[in-house]
Amino acid sequence: MLGKQYLKYVSSNILGMMGLSFYILADTYFVAARLGADGLAALNIAIPGYSLVNATGLMVAMGGAVRYTIAQSQGQKKQAHEIFTKTMLTGWFFAAIYLLMGIFLATPFASLLGAEGEILPMTADYLRMMLLFGVFFISNDMMLAFVRNDGAPRLAMIGMICGSLTNVVLDYVFIFPLDMGLFGAALATGFSPAVSMCVMSIHVWKKKNGFAFCRVKEVAKSGLLFCKLGISAFINEFATGVVLTVFNLLILSITGNTGVAAYGVIANIALVGTAVYTGLSQGTQPLVSQYYGKRDHHSTRKLYGFAISSALLLGAVMIAIAWGFTEPLVSVFNGEGNEALQTMAEEGLRLYFIGFLSAGINIVSAVYLGAVEQPMPSFFIAMTRGVVAILIFAFLLSALFGMLGIWLAFPAAEGATCLLTAVFMWRSRKRENKN
Repeated sequence: MLGKQYLKYVSSNILGMMGLSFYILADTYFVAARLGADGLAALNIAIPGYSLVNATGLMVAMGGAVRYTIAQSQGQKKQAHEIFTKTMLTGWFFAAIYLLMGIFLATPFASLLGAEGEILPMTADYLRMMLLFGVFFISNDMMLAFVRNDGAPRLAMIGMICGSLTNVVLDYVFIFPLDMGLFGAALATGFSPAVSMCVMSIHVWKKKNGFAFCRVKEVAKSGLLFCKLGISAFINEFATGVVLTVFNLLILSITGNTGVAAYGVIANIALVGTAVYTGLSQGTQPLVSQYYGKRDHHSTRKLYGFAISSALLLGAVMIAIAWGFTEPLVSVFNGEGNEALQTMAEEGLRLYFIGFLSAGINIVSAVYLGAVEQPMPSFFIAMTRGVVAILIFAFLLSALFGMLGIWLAFPAAEGATCLLTAVFMWRSRKRENKN
């Protein structure tokens, strides 16, 4: 029974998150085909803006969803409605901030991320649209979390896939026939979560939902709690943006825009790998929180075991694909046939993807700890793998080995974080045994 539930939630969520990852992947493909290395470099520099918005949505959504599932498992329906309402209001508060940034600060933001010269206006265009459409991205993240945690993971998956397909179609239309450049790619991506939300609204129309808006008080206090519980989701997503920015600046000093474009290819392919693990961990979270709310520690441990086994298997598959299909994977995003970019990206892809074997363990463990209301260990794992370790190894190894060090930084950081993860999981197990 537990295994069947696990497969239902995880399979649906992995497919859905892979669909969501194609938002940026589709942008990368069409931009590379139309705008070449400069467009690819501009997109790569702008992606941290998307990561920031999406990370905020995931943080609020995951934190609110954990509390919602626990309340539901304990039969507290009124509290569940309040948690949903407070989660949505917290998310919209952040969306308003990003809206103002999009109106007034898009160009300075692009400069801060490293864009200059001809790349600056393209980067600013993309960032502006990501920030202006922040309310769609954040609302979509929240609806996905609540629909999934409300027993409808397949509908959440369908919503994500429909949004992704919409993005692919609009990317082609806006970039090729309408010749709207990077602005068109951003516009296509911005519209897509609205389609996803329309699909998921079926859950509400059919009155299958266990959540609804209601009058609430102390929104700020609850919002802080949601952010605390969902902080690992924020760091896991936002870290991608931080790493992109730092790596872009390091690579610019080593090989210039061609190196940035090569890293952009790898980073965007890696988004799919990260999405697989995000889907795995977020698919496990509703069940872990549900059984945790019932004080069934045996089932939560079993679910963690399922998730780790799945992570190791998926990591091995991703490494095999990266090593077995290196040339065609890179060629898809090298529309100009740039030989320097192709050679650099092929070497980087093989080395970079080694880190995914350890990454799955770290991502799954961080989300698991958040799901059982242990936010601090969850935070430290996410912060170490996503920011501290990766930056230390990036600066150290690039200084020693140049571009080779850049490619090795990710596997080195994930491997080091695994040691910390093992310590926290051992402590978590001891805590559960006492209870």
